Amino acid sequence: MATIDEELGQIERDIRQLKIEYDQFFGGGRKRPPTEIEWRLELLMKKYSDRGGELKSAQRFRFTNLNQTYAKYKDIFRKKLKQKEEGTVQRHYGAAAKAIEAERAQRVTETETHFSGGAPPAAKNGGAESTAFRMTCTEPDRETDKVDRLYQALLNAKQQAGEDVGKLTPESFAAFVKKKTKDLQQQKNCSEVEYVVEVVGGQAKLKALVKA
Repeated sequence: MATIDEELGQIERDIRQLKIEYDQFFGGGRKRPPTEIEWRLELLMKKYSDRGGELKSAQRFRFTNLNQTYAKYKDIFRKKLKQKEEGTVQRHYGAAAKAIEAERAQRVTETETHFSGGAPPAAKNGGAESTAFRMTCTEPDRETDKVDRLYQALLNAKQQAGEDVGKLTPESFAAFVKKKTKDLQQQKNCSEVEYVVEVVGGQAKLKALVKA
């Protein structure tokens, strides 16, 4: 019988595969949507939604992130299926998105940084995109709960991207966040540093945003 961690790992793999096969379906490479994977995911999601009290805090946090990612993709797939059935063309919101991003760029200074316990990971193609996880730190030494959650988010993102997490430890990551926060506070003369974890282009990324 599979353990909870093994089944959570299966959910991660199924979400990635579901996106790949739906992309193939919408692109004309598949005749039917991947209903078998979707059915398996629904069963596992329902299982752990009903048994949330049995999960450890790290497992519960991991499942919540997976559930949010799956819900986001389900909504995207549902809309695309409707458009495919109705023969409609998807509207583009590129201009609006660029305007929002430009406004954000005026308010913050962004520093992209890598942490893997070793060399930065090589860029990868493909892979599912994840919902960004955000966390603001002021004094990491006194905000151990925040640092723990940030660590878990980065760990989940790397696992989702299929990256090696063997050298990623809570202790080394906490030391990294402490040093990075202090350095940016001194360099940018600020008090708060916002960390963002997300998967972009199939690669897990950790960014530090400093309010101007």
